[in-house]
Amino acid sequence: MNIKNYYGNLCTEMYEILHDKAPQDELDFYLSYAEKNKKILEIMCGSGRFLVPFLEYGYNIRGVDFSVEMLEKLKLKVPEADVEYADIAEYTTNEQFDYIFISSGSVSLFTDMNLCQKILKKIKGLLAPAGKFVFAVDTIAAKCLDNDDYETSVSVKMKNGFDLVLKTKNYFDVQQQIQFSPGIYELYDRDKLLKSEHMDFQTHLYKFGEMENYLREAGFTEIKTYSSFEKEIAIDDCCDMFLFECNL
Repeated sequence: MNIKNYYGNLCTEMYEILHDKAPQDELDFYLSYAEKNKKILEIMCGSGRFLVPFLEYGYNIRGVDFSVEMLEKLKLKVPEADVEYADIAEYTTNEQFDYIFISSGSVSLFTDMNLCQKILKKIKGLLAPAGKFVFAVDTIAAKCLDNDDYETSVSVKMKNGFDLVLKTKNYFDVQQQIQFSPGIYELYDRDKLLKSEHMDFQTHLYKFGEMENYLREAGFTEIKTYSSFEKEIAIDDCCDMFLFECNL
């Protein structure tokens, strides 16, 4: 049971172009739980679109990620950032954290539910006694329409003038609640294909009340489920994302 690294070189390059900064409403949501005198851990910090502003605001934050490519991008932005390359399922430290968060629905990437439960228990063990865990998952309302053929979904121009294209197709497995979205990244110099990179992207899409059961099994006793970054209480799974605020 290992975490997959979906972010290769071409994927990371496209991510940096499309998502160089965190959406302000999402950033404000995660910042609302931060305190200057507390120790913060961002799991799956990626290239730092959340971690960097936390540092700029003066918070004591550490990042952990399983993508060398993403962490290299982060280090270019803030060389002194406290970040570690690690599979969070196997991550060990003697420290405990007052606030742990995972942004952007990344928990949905744990499609093996045994692995997901293992990670939730790991995170519980990393929290200080009065600590808080905040994260988001995608819901079944966010599932894509099935299509059998690869189609161009995104095309961006790089600084060197090359074109970077992502072609994807989608299939939703109703029984497993997994969105399969395999993709092919292609780098072009005009009409000449320079490089391609395959990605087997998968996400578990959650029903209302599903994650709460996993959290209770992991040992969290106080759980709030929101349907928006404005902290509206979720009442069904018609929203695209659930946000969780968890205490021990």
